[in-house]
Amino acid sequence: MKLAFSKKSNIIFITFLLSINSFCQQTIVETSTITNFNNAVSLFNNKAYAAAQNTFDDIIKDVEISNHLKSDAAYYDAMCAVRLNQPEADKKILSFINDNPNSSKKNRAIYNVANYYFANKKAAYALKWYGQVDIAKLSIKNREELNFKMGYCYLVTKNLNLAKNKFIQLINSPLYGNDSRYYFGYIAYKMEDYGLAESTLKEIEDNDTYRLEISYYLLDINFKAGKFERSIRIGKELIKSVKRNQKSEISKIIGESFFNLKQYAESIPYLKDYKGKKGKWNNTDFYQLGYAYYKQNDFENAISNFNKIIDQKNSVSQNAYYHLGECYMKLGKKSEALNAFKSASEMYFNQKIKEDAALNYAKLSYETGNPFKSVAEVLQDYLNTYPKSKAYDEIKDLVIASYLHQRDYEGALVFLNEKNARKNLPIIQEVSLYRGIQLLNDNKIKEAIPFFAKSLQSENNEVKTRATYWEAESYYLLQNYTTALGKFMTLNNKKNSIQDLFLLDYNIGYSNFKLKDYKNAIAAFDIFIQNDTIDISFKNDAMVRLGDCHFALRDYNKAISSYKTVVDNIGADADYAEYQIAISYGFLDDNAQKLKALTNVVNNYQVSTLKDDALFQLANTYTAVKDNKKAHQAYDRLAEKYPSSVFLPKALVRQGLLYYSENKNFEALSKYKEITSRFPNSPDALEAVANARNIYIDEGNIEDYVEWIRSLKFINISNSDLDNTAFASAEKMYFESKKGEAIIAALSKYVQSFPGGIHWIKANYYLADVLYKVKEFDKSISYYEAVLEEEQNEFSEDALSKLSLIYLEKDQFNNALPLLDRLEQEAYATENVLFAQSNLMKGYYETEAYDLAIDYAKKILLRDKLEKSLENDAKIIIARAAFEDGDLLTAEDFYNEIEETATGELKAEALYYNAFFKNQQDDYDVSNKIVQKLIANYSAYKYWAVRSYIIMGKNYYGLEDIYQATFVLENIIKNFKQFEEIVEEAKQELIIIKNNEAKKNNSVSPIEENKPEKKDKN
Repeated sequence: MKLAFSKKSNIIFITFLLSINSFCQQTIVETSTITNFNNAVSLFNNKAYAAAQNTFDDIIKDVEISNHLKSDAAYYDAMCAVRLNQPEADKKILSFINDNPNSSKKNRAIYNVANYYFANKKAAYALKWYGQVDIAKLSIKNREELNFKMGYCYLVTKNLNLAKNKFIQLINSPLYGNDSRYYFGYIAYKMEDYGLAESTLKEIEDNDTYRLEISYYLLDINFKAGKFERSIRIGKELIKSVKRNQKSEISKIIGESFFNLKQYAESIPYLKDYKGKKGKWNNTDFYQLGYAYYKQNDFENAISNFNKIIDQKNSVSQNAYYHLGECYMKLGKKSEALNAFKSASEMYFNQKIKEDAALNYAKLSYETGNPFKSVAEVLQDYLNTYPKSKAYDEIKDLVIASYLHQRDYEGALVFLNEKNARKNLPIIQEVSLYRGIQLLNDNKIKEAIPFFAKSLQSENNEVKTRATYWEAESYYLLQNYTTALGKFMTLNNKKNSIQDLFLLDYNIGYSNFKLKDYKNAIAAFDIFIQNDTIDISFKNDAMVRLGDCHFALRDYNKAISSYKTVVDNIGADADYAEYQIAISYGFLDDNAQKLKALTNVVNNYQVSTLKDDALFQLANTYTAVKDNKKAHQAYDRLAEKYPSSVFLPKALVRQGLLYYSENKNFEALSKYKEITSRFPNSPDALEAVANARNIYIDEGNIEDYVEWIRSLKFINISNSDLDNTAFASAEKMYFESKKGEAIIAALSKYVQSFPGGIHWIKANYYLADVLYKVKEFDKSISYYEAVLEEEQNEFSEDALSKLSLIYLEKDQFNNALPLLDRLEQEAYATENVLFAQSNLMKGYYETEAYDLAIDYAKKILLRDKLEKSLENDAKIIIARAAFEDGDLLTAEDFYNEIEETATGELKAEALYYNAFFKNQQDDYDVSNKIVQKLIANYSAYKYWAVRSYIIMGKNYYGLEDIYQATFVLENIIKNFKQFEEIVEEAKQELIIIKNNEAKKNNSVSPIEENKPEKKDKN
């Protein structure tokens, strides 16, 4: 309320009594000076201070006039200086007082100066001079004026006690009484002496000058005194007569009065009409309106007010967060409720609210997951903090369940073993089974077996049976097929009782197959195939292996029958089955059917690694049936379409022989020379040399033969016997698996002694292989490289595979990529082609060649039979690469696909990006649901959970839920310092939000970038 000066307080009486003594002897000069003096006084009275001061200055300097006249002139000069605000005014007054200590004008001078400053609203200056006035020399009227003005100056300068003492003296003054009562009552109000304030102000509440101000003070006094009904009555009357800009504070008091009377519905419209201090509310304002809505069960509006309460920790915020949690629960928003209860449980202002909030937080953590701690930790924290809680047993039961729900079997076993292990033994044995399966899925096979062994001790038949099955599976993966088969066989009578055993016959078949017990493998596969509930992909695979078993037993007709089933079903290995049909017909001497099947392999399968195999067999078979033309066509097609095929050297030798048989010596020599040029040091090159020798002999051209031989570095006729002998010794040690050091020494000696020798490639490969097996990977590199310096040979595929793997393990993608590219082109084994393609895909991604990475990923996805993990790898590469390239639509499509089938960390990543895309599309609710799903089920993958929390913070701010947005971001900063980049992003988002909210909420402090926040005392 703005204070105004009273008109009465501005009345200043200036009475000048001039005593002019006439002296008969007065000189003409002094008479003239008096005239000037009187004129100057007239100018002064007319406020022409500058002109008057000039005259007074002249009079003061006149040495011929009396001291009395000089004194009067000095007085007026000082008064002029005051009115003109001259810097020397104070000094002139003090000088006048010092020079004229007995002057009758001294007291008046001080009083007039004080009044001047008072009239110009310079209270501090006025008080300075009022304090020097000799009150005894003032009239009663002037004394009252002095006290009133000093009281008012004390009030303006906030010296309330001194002001109060001045005004109390004037309560009964006819002139100053009402003003003094008003100011006295106002001071009592400011000093929170509401009884005195009310009694004083009520005496003049009908005074027109102060009526509105007094009504407001009386309203506020009644409110602060807890007289809420009276406050409401006064406020409702007052609000009718005040201006619009004055209604805000009155509405607030009325609203709070209704609120304190628990008349919440009535309080809402008045609380809403409050405009805040300088247009800004504070946290208490938001709490009161939120709570009023809460009591009306209007939870949406309650939330919209409670959630604006941020940046403070006090009883108001603790209460607000607790009720905010309840509101979220009423609306089914459990994840949001969890955050609110967490905030309330971390404050100490109300212990009952703290404990109840902690219980709700623990239960909700179990139901929805917890992004900050494992659920089990949260539950155990509650048990440790509130050991006497009525909910203690309930929470204790949830601890184990939470471990199992989160698939934290390792944590569950630790907890169970710590909490009465003997009593918990049955569940320990069951959880051990789950832990073993988990390790097995992570390819930690040896670590899994002890957990299955623990489960085998269970009295629960299902647990024991499942443990036996997975233990057998572990031994199979470790290639201990005998042990695996024995354990699988013990389950033969239980295979229809437990879901895990649906592949039992399949596994028994495979174990026998690996042990080359083909008859028993056939029996098992036959039983497996009869099961109509089995997925067709498993059936096709079993049919292929069944065909392989018959083939191994040389029962080619049955082999063909099995293989044909796969071909007819267009199974994943149909090309392999077709090829095996051809080979089987070959053993049955049915070359016509063999040629038909081989032609099918070449023509009917768009993607197959067996096409070069089939062409090679086609050419050989046409040769056998004397169809030389088609044989040459097949050899030529093989050379043209598959220049890196492992069969090419042999094909060139055989085509050379075919030409030789046709008496086409020139063409034959051409093929032999091509072999020695492209594949030196290979066994085929040596055979080509031998065959060429015959042609040269036939033609009687030994000189040309010798000259050609000398040009071949891998042929050393004079040293050949020594070469063969030296290598034979080293090779024998290699195949007998002697100690690594001895083999390495022998092979190294050969390589050094016979550089470029007959067995150069083989020796280098053996050296590399031995070093690789003893994990001397760096030393093996140069030997693998030596093998690969030559054209394709029988060792190049394995060398490419192993050397590229070494570089991949070192993250040396630039070295690995060329090798993988060559491996893809040259590999015979399907698994090596797939190995090359999958790692080319990953390598190109890591080297930021995203287009190539996508190309290889798509190539992999075209395969018919693909493991789910590799399929997901290909899809995730496409998603990641597309995202990096800015192709968000493709990235979103593939992340959606991945989410459908992925598990573990890959699932967490897919969920994160799908939440990201929804946030980018302003679909905040859907984005939050995806994040909540990630947190509930995949919080173990902290990186993705924490990154998703950034998105959640942005979502909440987009939804105008300020509390949730700041809660999320603050907890990232507080709990996940290990993720520096994410924490920095959270800080920047928090700065934006708090600085925006500080513009609307007085309780929120803006944040300056790079300025550390104050540490919370709690």
